[in-house]
Amino acid sequence: MNDVANTYLDALCARLAALKTDAAEPIAAAVDAVVAAAEGDNLVYVFGTGHSHILAEEVHYRAGGLACMVPILATATMLHEGAVASSATERLEGLAAPIFERYDIGPKDVLFVVSNSGVNAAPVEAARIGRRIGCTIIAITSVAYSTASAKGRETLADIADIVLDNGIPPGDAIVDVPGTSIKCGPASTAIGAAIINAILSQAAHRLAANGDAPIYLSSNMPGSAEQNTKLVERYRSRNRHL
Repeated sequence: MNDVANTYLDALCARLAALKTDAAEPIAAAVDAVVAAAEGDNLVYVFGTGHSHILAEEVHYRAGGLACMVPILATATMLHEGAVASSATERLEGLAAPIFERYDIGPKDVLFVVSNSGVNAAPVEAARIGRRIGCTIIAITSVAYSTASAKGRETLADIADIVLDNGIPPGDAIVDVPGTSIKCGPASTAIGAAIINAILSQAAHRLAANGDAPIYLSSNMPGSAEQNTKLVERYRSRNRHL
């Protein structure tokens, strides 16, 4: 009865398991970058458009997450006030620059740029901005999708210092719909969230071993008010979304 649901979950689990080997090296490099930024009291920014922006919110003020994470958010690139419009907007050249002007990103910071296709104008421009600043750029993207869609264009993976390939096929969906050429079951959000949380979990352990892990607690856990207030006070002046 749940055969299609199980097919999706099996396909998702297989891709998650493959990350342990296929993405081991870039995950380790990303952990190093995050740890270096946090230990230097610098910040880790996350930017994406459309559904990719969800990862920026996923790591922001997150129970069990690092307080040095800063989302880069702009209504025009999100979905809640017009999905069709935002889909068109993320393809516009010049969109990222005014968004990034609101954030004081420095050369010792880290910038995650999330884009499954890796070719839309806004995330590619975001990576170029990061390159000009000199910060470490980490891409979460589908290399297969980028390769299929590039058509001579520069891709996010071409610009990033560290490329985390989510292993998802072009089009995002991973389950065949019988009798059609259509697929269902998008996977980029689930796998992207797993990738970034895996990185931040490893980074948190490294930071804790060195004596300073700025980790938020769930508001219903003992000691959360004291811990979270301390972290908000530390980062609020540098995170416009706190």
